[in-house]
Amino acid sequence: MSQQADWRIGLDATDAALIDEYQSGFPVTERPFRVLADELGIEESEALDRVQRLREDGIFRRFGAVLNPPVIGSSTLAAVSAPEERFDEIAAIINSHRQVNHNYRREHEWNMWFVVTASDRDTRNEILADIETETGCAVLNLPMLTDYYIDLEFPVVNEDRFARESLTETEVSATRISEQATGDLSALDRRLLLAIQDGFPLSLTPYADIAADLDVDVASVLDSVERLRENGCIKRIGCVVNHVVTGFDSNCMVVWNVPDDKLDEYGERVGSLPYVTLCYHRPRRPEQGWEYNLFTMVHGRDSAAVDEVIDELASEYLPVNHERLYSTATLKQTGAQYERLVEE
Repeated sequence: MSQQADWRIGLDATDAALIDEYQSGFPVTERPFRVLADELGIEESEALDRVQRLREDGIFRRFGAVLNPPVIGSSTLAAVSAPEERFDEIAAIINSHRQVNHNYRREHEWNMWFVVTASDRDTRNEILADIETETGCAVLNLPMLTDYYIDLEFPVVNEDRFARESLTETEVSATRISEQATGDLSALDRRLLLAIQDGFPLSLTPYADIAADLDVDVASVLDSVERLRENGCIKRIGCVVNHVVTGFDSNCMVVWNVPDDKLDEYGERVGSLPYVTLCYHRPRRPEQGWEYNLFTMVHGRDSAAVDEVIDELASEYLPVNHERLYSTATLKQTGAQYERLVEE
């Protein structure tokens, strides 16, 4: 049996609740696992042990805060067209940059897609220029301009064919993204973001452990976490599920050529659909042959089901030219790194 096929073996109802109900909303309090334990009807130590086990089994990728790169600094989606005979070499060069936190192979002429996150736009663009020089490949730079819907939080302990299949429609709005974002961070906020960017300590007192590392009191850490959550630098706090391990390994990025005056209308309509996990506006690059300006993502357990809902998107919601870029390999997947925040 593959890992995707047998990942539910040994899980009970409490595990299922941890996996599906605590991807967000993790308590911001000195003894958070005590709160979880009370809600689940188990002991505090057992709540921690279960999260540790699910992390060790690969069902959780990590535990802690999901940060919001476009709010904290400057982030972009980029792509190169890597010659097949140099594909591995170019992937290694791109992945060697710490500011590259995601990299995927996709079925398209632009066959390597990666995310660069830096403290500011100038630094981000310097990294892209370095990648062009080091690889000899032109870089397609596609920063997010409008966020209609972005959420990789969805139930996985089910038989759904694609993400959010069993959920109802979601309210969305057109949120403009500034390329000059700074997050309005205090010195403690910056230090805290660096301390939690790879996850929280797995202990009964994670916030106190972070406070000890930063040499501040735990109340200051709790206040900073709440502040960062309120201003959008932290999107959610909880257990980050590994969607590939849990079977959602057929994901497709679909790009659409939407009339500019219809972007918000189409983006908000499509972003509200339960099977769309990401929907956002990025710029066209006609000088590089890139005519698409609306991006959607669909995550599924079966490529046929994913194609089926994309067909529905194309016929009922987005009657415009589109291309489907299936992900065929994960080349790098980490959290965004923010070292320069401290220096600045």
